[in-house]
Amino acid sequence: MLEAIILAGGFGTRLSTVVTDQPKPMAPIGNRPFLEIVLHLLAVKGFGRVVLSLGYMAENISSHFGDSFAGLELVYVVEEQALGTGGGVRLALTQCKEDHAFVFNGDTFLDLEVDAVEQQWQQEGKSIIIGRQVEDTARYGRLLTSGGRVVGFTEKGVVGSGVINAGCYVFDRNELDAFPLNIPFSLEVDFLSKSISRKEFQVFISDEKFIDIGIPEDFARAQIELKDI
Repeated sequence: MLEAIILAGGFGTRLSTVVTDQPKPMAPIGNRPFLEIVLHLLAVKGFGRVVLSLGYMAENISSHFGDSFAGLELVYVVEEQALGTGGGVRLALTQCKEDHAFVFNGDTFLDLEVDAVEQQWQQEGKSIIIGRQVEDTARYGRLLTSGGRVVGFTEKGVVGSGVINAGCYVFDRNELDAFPLNIPFSLEVDFLSKSISRKEFQVFISDEKFIDIGIPEDFARAQIELKDI
């Protein structure tokens, strides 16, 4: 069974001017929460179980979805303090049952080629970072790749087209066991960047729709592009 983690615990500071009374993943797209669109997509892609890592206004999410949604079994972990992306994934991995899990951001729509990514995992059994070609990488930073591997990262601010980290990964269930539970850390800074010289991270470049609703401009774009999904 395919299993996913969704990081949905952030404050959504950059979106606070347009979404004031909900956690960011519950921001309305038309007449439904953004997270509903993400979960429906995962169900269509063949996932059976999702662990949601919650923090800010966690009850708004768990009470809305309950124990199942769109045929998905839903499990919740709630941060007692803000744990960052790394701490959130570390906590969620303790509730995973399969030997590996896909990791998604609760504020990002990515129509990922799941079957191809899963095949890559089954063949290689190595961590995968999902990349996405975009017209301007300044907001995100870039992935530096060579021979199907990620070999480095650039800071935000590099203008022009390139491949970014789409905020999606495939990890072994024990990937982050070296980090203590319930201690905040950044997945990108404290794990990926510091591990890149000694550990192989494969890359999969997605060609499908990608929208990060974290800023008002892309939230407005989502209202148009995702309204019929």
